[in-house]
Amino acid sequence: QVQLVESGGGSVQAGGSLRLSCAASGYTYGTFCAGWFRQTPGKGREGVAAIGSFGRTTYAESVKGRFTISSDNAKKILYLQMDNLKPEDSGVYYCAADPSRRSPTTDPDGYNYWGQGTQVTVSS
Repeated sequence: QVQLVESGGGSVQAGGSLRLSCAASGYTYGTFCAGWFRQTPGKGREGVAAIGSFGRTTYAESVKGRFTISSDNAKKILYLQMDNLKPEDSGVYYCAADPSRRSPTTDPDGYNYWGQGTQVTVSS
């Protein structure tokens, strides 16, 4: 059974940084696609960044140049480094994965497995 557990959320001031982690288990890590998504009250789940099995990445326009997605295949951990955070980056951040995908996407419909979420709050 695929399990994803996020950690690393918190509260920071605008301009600060956070690093989110997502520990994965239950499938062959490294032959997958995974991504980070965020959700705010009144809005749907928004794709932030995604990574494929060969390290190919894709980002939402709103986070390009500020966020970096990466993966430690040996430790089976997915990361999201978030720099120069803005108040509009606040929300619950989820990691998602799908062992059957081969191309990364920031479309939430592209993933079957989700973590429980971690809160990120950026104050101005």
